[in-house]
Amino acid sequence: MSPRPLIPRQKLFGNPTYVGAKLSPDGRLLSWLAPVDGVLNIWVSPGDNIAAGQPVTRTRGRPINWQSWSPDGRHIMFLNDENGDENLHLFVVDPHSLELRDLTPFANVRALPTYWSHVVPDKIAIGLNDRDVRWHDVFLLDLLTGERSLVWENHQEFDYVGLDWQLRPRHARSNAPDGGTRLWRIDDGKATHWRDVPFEAYASTRLWTFDSAGNHIHMSSSLEHDKSALVRINWSTGEELVLFKSDRADVTGAIFNARTFEPEAVCIDPGRPEWTALAPAVASELDLIKEQLPGHAFYVESQSDDGRRWIVTSHKADQPATYHLLDRDKQTITELFTARPELKPYCLAPMQAVQGKSRDGFTLVSYLTLPVDIEAERPPRPLPMVLIVHGGPWARDIFGYRRDHQWLADRGYAVLSVNYRGSTGFGKAFVAASEKEHARKMHDDLIDMVDWAIAEGIAQKDKVAIFGASYGGLASFIGATFTPEVFCCSVPVVGISNLQTLLESMPPYWAGFAEFMYRSYGDPRTEEGRKLLAERSPINKVDNIKKPMLIFHGANDVRCKVAESDTIAAAMQAKNIPVTYIVYPDEGHGFQRPPNQFSHLAITEAFLARHLGGACEPVGQDFEGSSHEVRAGGDILTDLGVA
Repeated sequence: MSPRPLIPRQKLFGNPTYVGAKLSPDGRLLSWLAPVDGVLNIWVSPGDNIAAGQPVTRTRGRPINWQSWSPDGRHIMFLNDENGDENLHLFVVDPHSLELRDLTPFANVRALPTYWSHVVPDKIAIGLNDRDVRWHDVFLLDLLTGERSLVWENHQEFDYVGLDWQLRPRHARSNAPDGGTRLWRIDDGKATHWRDVPFEAYASTRLWTFDSAGNHIHMSSSLEHDKSALVRINWSTGEELVLFKSDRADVTGAIFNARTFEPEAVCIDPGRPEWTALAPAVASELDLIKEQLPGHAFYVESQSDDGRRWIVTSHKADQPATYHLLDRDKQTITELFTARPELKPYCLAPMQAVQGKSRDGFTLVSYLTLPVDIEAERPPRPLPMVLIVHGGPWARDIFGYRRDHQWLADRGYAVLSVNYRGSTGFGKAFVAASEKEHARKMHDDLIDMVDWAIAEGIAQKDKVAIFGASYGGLASFIGATFTPEVFCCSVPVVGISNLQTLLESMPPYWAGFAEFMYRSYGDPRTEEGRKLLAERSPINKVDNIKKPMLIFHGANDVRCKVAESDTIAAAMQAKNIPVTYIVYPDEGHGFQRPPNQFSHLAITEAFLARHLGGACEPVGQDFEGSSHEVRAGGDILTDLGVA
């Protein structure tokens, strides 16, 4: 029998054929992102004739990653920056005339559109930090004329100002001294302290949105519970009503009525997402989705203004994101397109939701993918394994389609992703347990699940790699320096090597949650805090590195500066410890240009093949147009024939 052909990297990681479908407010048109000359751009078609779609933008360079219709349906809005520095500009394009305008043509300013709806169809609310780079003022922006009017000048140092659907400031959020959040009411333009959210509840307590009349606000709250509940608050009386709570997981999402903005369904995710109808009006739709799309994770991506048409996005482990039009009047679901139809000829691997226990008793919800030719839940013999660590750390891994799992499983590896303490969705105690536990209990959780995989006969003990971006990059550095005996190699991407310099060089607009960061990691303003940060920083444990390391970074990263990787790579070189270090001069916190993505993946695949023994696809065209700079250890590129 001939070996099964590898799934090409180009098909797994290249531009999706379709992504991000949005309905126009009247429900007649559909917009989405698709490539034009290799760069993601905005396309538009009639809602009932996808084949008639045409591009309405033709940007080059950095792809468009988000787009949405203006509330009056006259424009499509999108964001973009120039080089990964996160100074986003807000653009609009007229889908008929194709006129394109930059509405925030300001250097070194980050534009954040925040509120828009049918209630005020001719304007949107936008935050701009052009007055003070640390704090965003709030403006109303007329998309037709480009005129902006100030509605809140943020001298109070709020990291967020919430509006109602009449686009009036109504509440705000700021640092609290304990690392939690201070909430404020805004009445008649005056802000007054309302309540405090303690540090432990920070990640799982958020004000969401008002109803359309501005009488009630909805909130996910763990103030009274370990798992966050959905709460409705009467803004006049302060009366609170719990609309939904579960002892199994936090409330993580909702479906809101398109006209009233009342929540009609709610989602929790204890391991797989589960939806519950709060209003009889949507119960039949949820039943229809579950019947027509069994086993799929799904969410409502877009609604028409009358709420009668939904775009439902679904996916499974072995099926990329697929977009459907749900007609509520006809009670029908029609598939529009799938993000990657080019993968249909290939057999994709299933995913298992698994659980292990931390050494101090926490349940660690994790996800395992094995090569597709292994039909049992456990391989016949242990496999080389890649542990992929998610970023954040206040984020989580989920069940469903993951191209990184499919890629590595296709190359012959077991792939494991762990929701370690600090991951969100599992209650405030699980997040709070991560406080100042970097390179300690947070990392112990990863090691405990590696040990679980070895005990289960999944992982080959001497062939386990650690791989991750952002916080996952920190975890990869920690794996190499604090537990060098566990991992045979590490691949940190846009990672952190020095916790003190991370906290001292945060982007200015992170000032609004600086106290939370200091409470979480350690306070660089105090001697005790600096001592803790130094103790937990990989840069100070370089002598412990015994196994190969491959480092990637974007030169324009404003979250984890490129110096984080520069310094540890230089320290390794000074001690004659082998390291390969690749920098992309036109990228930031992650790699968006497809040529850069492909070279990153090709190098990583060759590195893992060298140290884990899995399959490796030839480079082919994957280095064409890449901007990568080899700053240390180019031998892996020699192996690939592209040095």
